Amino acid sequence: MAAISRTPGTTTGTPKASGGTAPRRRPLRPGSSLSRATRQRLAADLGLLAVVAAFVLPLVWLLFASVDPEPSMKVSPPSSLTLDNFSRVLTDEITFTPMINSLLLCGSATLMTVTAASLAAYPLSRYKARFSRPYLLTILFSTCLPITAVMVPVYGLFVQVNLIDTMHGTSFFLATSQLPFAVWLMKNFMDGVPVALEEAAWTDGASWFQALTKVILPLMGPGFAVVTVYSFIQMWGNFFVPFMLLISPEQLPASVSIFTFFGNLGSIAFGELAAFSILYSTPVLLLYILIAKRLGGGFTLGGAVKG
Repeated sequence: MAAISRTPGTTTGTPKASGGTAPRRRPLRPGSSLSRATRQRLAADLGLLAVVAAFVLPLVWLLFASVDPEPSMKVSPPSSLTLDNFSRVLTDEITFTPMINSLLLCGSATLMTVTAASLAAYPLSRYKARFSRPYLLTILFSTCLPITAVMVPVYGLFVQVNLIDTMHGTSFFLATSQLPFAVWLMKNFMDGVPVALEEAAWTDGASWFQALTKVILPLMGPGFAVVTVYSFIQMWGNFFVPFMLLISPEQLPASVSIFTFFGNLGSIAFGELAAFSILYSTPVLLLYILIAKRLGGGFTLGGAVKG
């Protein structure tokens, strides 16, 4: 073959552009991509600040109005501090008796709800049946029914069975109304406990009830705490049910007695209302603080089952 001759000074690499210089990339505008990311981050921060302000401003108004001698609907620092609003509401008729009624109603209803939800969630979590999923979906659907749609037949039933204007009857209905969602939550938490632990307890001679109370429930402590706190909070702030089922003023809970601060013709005792609201939220905060460690502990089942 004939040898291929090359002209001196020529190369076989990338051809050069006209003028003998290599092509240059178009420089990016300084800060163009960074400015877009910064704008997106600022928009997200502004959205979060708006959400935080929507929750914080009412709380700030409560704090300011409770110690303001002349409170109003505006969120402004008080010109002077006073505790007269708290002294006016700290009476047996306004605060102490309604608070005790609320604790009795919500405490007993929460105890019944958690107990019944644990017993109902156990077979749904441990035994597979054909109608388990339709049953769970029915339970979930029942939580979507508005309470106003069922109060008329419930009120008629309570009148017929002589449960109207009774603390235990109202407590039973509060527990019943909260039970469907509690069963759904308890079942999902109970699914996270390994069945092998329960089988080991059976091997040692434990019954299903002993395995539930001594093995499963202690291990699902965070879930148990979540169901307890959620049920108590929902019942503590329930106004409509005790307002319909309780008639005697001495049996009304704090969620209903707070309505007395709203007078006629639009007159509202803002200072007393703010002070009572702070006292009214105290039991819920204390309950959350007491079980906050259980909520943050998580499910520590990593070393529970040995291979």
